[in-house]
Amino acid sequence: MRKIVLVLLLASPLFSFTQSKRKLLKLAAEKLRIEKIELIDNLKKHITFLASDSLEGRRTGTIGEKLAMNYLVNQYKLIGLESTTTNYIQKFSTNEGKIFNDQTTFLKINSNYLKLNEDFFPLAFSASSKTSSKATVALKESNEIWFCDVSKEIEENKSNTHFDINEYIKKAATKAANQNASGLIFFNSTNTADNISFLKKDKSNIATIPVVYITNQAFQKYFNDSIITYDINLKIELTESLREVNNVVGYIDNNAKNTIILGAHYDHLGFGEDKNALDNNHAVHNGADDNASGSAALIELAKILKQSNNKNNNYLIIHFSGEELGLLGSKYWLENPTKNIIPNYMINMDMIGRYDTSHKLTIGGFGTSPIWGEILPTLSSSIISKFDSTGSGPSDHASFYRKDIPVLFFFTGSHSDYHKTTDDVDKINFEGEYEIIKLILKIIATTDSKNKLEFTKTRETSTGKSNKFNVSLGVIPDYGYSGIGVKIDGVSSGKIAEKIGLLAGDILIQLGDYKITDMMSYMQTLGKFKKQDKTILKIIRKDKEFEFEILF
Repeated sequence: MRKIVLVLLLASPLFSFTQSKRKLLKLAAEKLRIEKIELIDNLKKHITFLASDSLEGRRTGTIGEKLAMNYLVNQYKLIGLESTTTNYIQKFSTNEGKIFNDQTTFLKINSNYLKLNEDFFPLAFSASSKTSSKATVALKESNEIWFCDVSKEIEENKSNTHFDINEYIKKAATKAANQNASGLIFFNSTNTADNISFLKKDKSNIATIPVVYITNQAFQKYFNDSIITYDINLKIELTESLREVNNVVGYIDNNAKNTIILGAHYDHLGFGEDKNALDNNHAVHNGADDNASGSAALIELAKILKQSNNKNNNYLIIHFSGEELGLLGSKYWLENPTKNIIPNYMINMDMIGRYDTSHKLTIGGFGTSPIWGEILPTLSSSIISKFDSTGSGPSDHASFYRKDIPVLFFFTGSHSDYHKTTDDVDKINFEGEYEIIKLILKIIATTDSKNKLEFTKTRETSTGKSNKFNVSLGVIPDYGYSGIGVKIDGVSSGKIAEKIGLLAGDILIQLGDYKITDMMSYMQTLGKFKKQDKTILKIIRKDKEFEFEILF
């Protein structure tokens, strides 16, 4: 009996210690459970606001996007981030090219007003002015409006690969003005394609007279007799379209040598006015996944990092605008940094709200530093994920990769609601997004004690949100370029562009029979080719035109 009592007395402290440890573990687990609930509730609050109808799709430069911007600013004031700009906002503008005022631009034939964009459109090099006269299609009288049929010139040059219809019509307009025409109307009397369009990024000399193009159908309807006189009134009003862009930037200063950059874009498509939606609905595109999900995660990460014990790096928090217009915000910040920092690496979150077994987490940028291969497979083992080596891609991390900064890109995959009005908050997986935030915090903690990460270049692959094509040139476009064509910012290793010797600064102007006027026409043109097609690529390099034979 005395032995039993002694054993109990000896075991009692151990029993007490075990109970205490269990109690602490239980308290810690309860604390984590409460923190998880709070974080998920915060994510719901952020995304519900950012993807609400009242923000009208957060199109760059609109009131809706500014409401989102103000929301982000208020969050960072509450968190206590340092501002590296005026009130956390980095303002800039982008020139989107020329636009015509559809209220003051008109063409009136006798008593009939032609429909703008349907019956006629002004040419981008036209003078912004008005004129009126009696005119006959077959005659060219001084101080009257003239007509020019492009069909003959197109027929004569159908085998001339160097013929440029845009150069022809500009020269024709200059000649007409020099011969005292008061205006010029181009038309095509045949059904042969002429590729004449409103080139909004045309920076050529402005004509001294108003110049328009009228469709064949409208010409046949309103000018069905070439020898009678018509009463014509013409007015053109062209302006430059400037879009205001606002990045939101916060900073956590730990007095460290290096800085980790965390980013997400907060702009979206509005009502689809920029023609980048994948449906035809002129309705609010809320963009809950793209990219209210990434923006919400960034707010919560900033809040946690502000209180974190990981102090060996500073943290730059950036919400980019203009991503949907071509990575404008990230590129602008890199060219105009709001803080003089030494970047360690950059983490970008874009569309991280649909994680499940069918929409796996993809981590891009895996090859941009040797450290990622060492730590990521272990850290991400609890999340179904796949890795992509490339540092490039259709989101803001690509801008940082181009500056030789290691990057990671978190993305839960494209889906049937991408760039459609159906990308709404009810489809967000908040539990999954919470797990992704936990993973990012683990990555930051694991790299906290390490020196500045080594950068490595990668091969370019196909990770991302963009439409897939059967062929690719392997060029990285300069999205900030505002001229005609597509300017190259870089080329992908092993792809056609590198093999034929294309360089940063080259401007793509034609592929086969198709003129390249901007990014949209470039993507449309790529869709017309398939593997093993042969064609001619035309570029401009330092004001000289070059041709390359290519095989896809």
